[in-house]
Amino acid sequence: MDATDDTLRDNALATTAPAAPAAPVSPTPPAYDANTLLSTWLSLTSDAALAFDATGTILLANDEAQRVFAAPTVSASGLVGLNMRQLLPPTASPAQEDLAPLDLPFPSDGSSARIMRSAADGQPLTLSVRCERIAAATDTYLLVAHPDDTASATSREHERLVEELSRANRRLAGTLDIVLGTLDSPSVGTLFERVLEKLCQTMDASGSLVYLYERGGFHLQGTSRSLADAAVPRFLPRKRQLVRLVTGSEHAVRLRVLPPESESLRRGKLSHRQVMDERTHETYRVRTDQLPPFASFMSVPVRFGGRVIALIEVGWRSARVIPSEDASLLDAVTRYLSVQLVGAFSALHTQRREQLAARANDLRDELVANPLDEQAPVTVFDAVAHDLDCVCAPIDTPRALSGSAVIHLPASHGEAIVPATYVSARRPVTPLDAGSELSQWLAERGEPCIGALVDVSSADDLRMRFLALRPADEEPFDDLELDYLHQVTDTIEATAAGAQGRRQDHRISQALQQGMRSELQRVEGISASGIYSSATKAAFVGGDFYDLIALPDRRACVIMGDVSGKGVEAASVSAAVRTALGAYSWEGLEPARMVELLNDFLLGFARIETFATLFVGIVDRTTASLTYCLAGHPPAVLLRAATGGLEWLGVQSGVVGAFRDMNYQNGYVTLGEGDVLLLYTDGTTEARATDGSFFGEEGLRDALMAETPAGYDGLLDRLLARLDAFTSNNLDDDVAMVALRFDELGA
Repeated sequence: MDATDDTLRDNALATTAPAAPAAPVSPTPPAYDANTLLSTWLSLTSDAALAFDATGTILLANDEAQRVFAAPTVSASGLVGLNMRQLLPPTASPAQEDLAPLDLPFPSDGSSARIMRSAADGQPLTLSVRCERIAAATDTYLLVAHPDDTASATSREHERLVEELSRANRRLAGTLDIVLGTLDSPSVGTLFERVLEKLCQTMDASGSLVYLYERGGFHLQGTSRSLADAAVPRFLPRKRQLVRLVTGSEHAVRLRVLPPESESLRRGKLSHRQVMDERTHETYRVRTDQLPPFASFMSVPVRFGGRVIALIEVGWRSARVIPSEDASLLDAVTRYLSVQLVGAFSALHTQRREQLAARANDLRDELVANPLDEQAPVTVFDAVAHDLDCVCAPIDTPRALSGSAVIHLPASHGEAIVPATYVSARRPVTPLDAGSELSQWLAERGEPCIGALVDVSSADDLRMRFLALRPADEEPFDDLELDYLHQVTDTIEATAAGAQGRRQDHRISQALQQGMRSELQRVEGISASGIYSSATKAAFVGGDFYDLIALPDRRACVIMGDVSGKGVEAASVSAAVRTALGAYSWEGLEPARMVELLNDFLLGFARIETFATLFVGIVDRTTASLTYCLAGHPPAVLLRAATGGLEWLGVQSGVVGAFRDMNYQNGYVTLGEGDVLLLYTDGTTEARATDGSFFGEEGLRDALMAETPAGYDGLLDRLLARLDAFTSNNLDDDVAMVALRFDELGA
């Protein structure tokens, strides 16, 4: 039995509701999804709750039921699938197939009853229970139970709260493990392996996958070890409905594969399945070969610079209701991984580009050693077919066939005459997509039909035209493979690979420059604005960053930092620092302790020779106070609304990530209604005029005194304009500034 059969079986067991109707091309919400509502209710109640059918088979059970009804007769896998007779012996003979109400040691009319049973430790346990039958396609019973004494109820509620806290801690620990476990990844493969395994461990998932975007869709780049032998889609076309759903979302999408309809089962093999969005309850008809081997799964888009660069899928083989907390965790992980995946994407491109460039050089050397002659096409075809894992179909244009061409078909090993317009192109390499006229013509004849049309003209006036083809259900040529074909048509000059490498690096640098721009969360009672100005147009990434994080109890964490260095490594460290500080802030730590932990964290990676300066502050609007730690960073400025004066926050500590056993200390300040906090990086005060003079803290103070009377709105834009005027628009270093205005202070 394969993974698809397992999924069908699990889905069939997991619901008693009728199968959802087949959805048309556009998504349609089902009228009612009883299984989702029932499963959600079971997960929300703190009582022991379970559902069973007329035969006594348990269909659903929550965590509290697993605890209350635990006994030696209960398997380690849980209650689902067991019979009620194993938990509560019936009052009548258990030989009959169905459970009648009289067989149960309690009424099934919704009234309360007390029953006795043995707890997991063998002690007697009195339970207060209520059971009622639900009218459905088949009889279904709901049972709710809880210990029948106040002490037990209090203990049970305490244990539930402890379990919720433990689950939250596991999620937080899992997130930090991913940060710590991937920052120092020595290779792309190690990065994917660590991320996917950590995701499975953190979410108790059956497996996880990652796809990277290439031309036309998403290519599989890694799976967790648990899916080593599973049937996993290797390519997800960009235009498929489910892919469009996920890439059009800003957050993780929770999905469930619905049980197949009886008519579909009678037809035998299932070519399509109905997939439901658990948030909207809309259903989508999806090809079976485009689904992962899961019954329930989450799919999240990884964005960078406004574009989706990857998809991550985490799933479970058995149907389940996916908590929204799991989706939020996956969102947080992907925000951190966006920079890491861009680096991985770059490394994979570089590796593949170098491999194809080396093969192109081999082909060039072979053609140089054997000048172009009648065997040259065979040499080229063999090389292209080998390097791109495709087949080549030569094209002839006999003079006797005016306006036509002859294609030597690879599958049938025959020849076919086609209009010359089918194989005419203005470019040396023309992609051949599934919707093109030539592709459809090839598909009708059972031939491979996607790939590229190649027109090679040699220096010896030897013209070669051919089709490089793959079957319709395989991956189309990506940009690197098309570039390889371009190198073939250009006779593979030595500089071609280097030029392509420079262009690719430039595109990645531009993407990094966009993607590392910081954002400020919206926090009630705080007006926030930020600005970033790059010192270079070469699109290399700097380490300046900032963040504002909303915390419970009217608190917020504001962060500004500057990581030394440039490029992908500095961007990765910046992302890791921001993620770690965000996690620390949710633990309720003071800023100095947060920075101390971060210092140990950075020093734990010997390969990374970098350090950071930081301002980390915790704003408490209830007490109208700011607690901050200044770690080698320029002092912040507090603009007092009541007096119009400036106050420099300069309780200074050392930089982060340079030395062990550093002593970090907190500074404290009381906030007033309407006060404005200004944070900035050293690119601001170290900006130079054309005569070499520095802008300095004095220049910043003068600029603030001049611009503050004009109001908070547009303050940063006016300050940056003054800085540009001072430097004649010639910054030596990146500049980042953040301004926070505090309103609604006090209890």
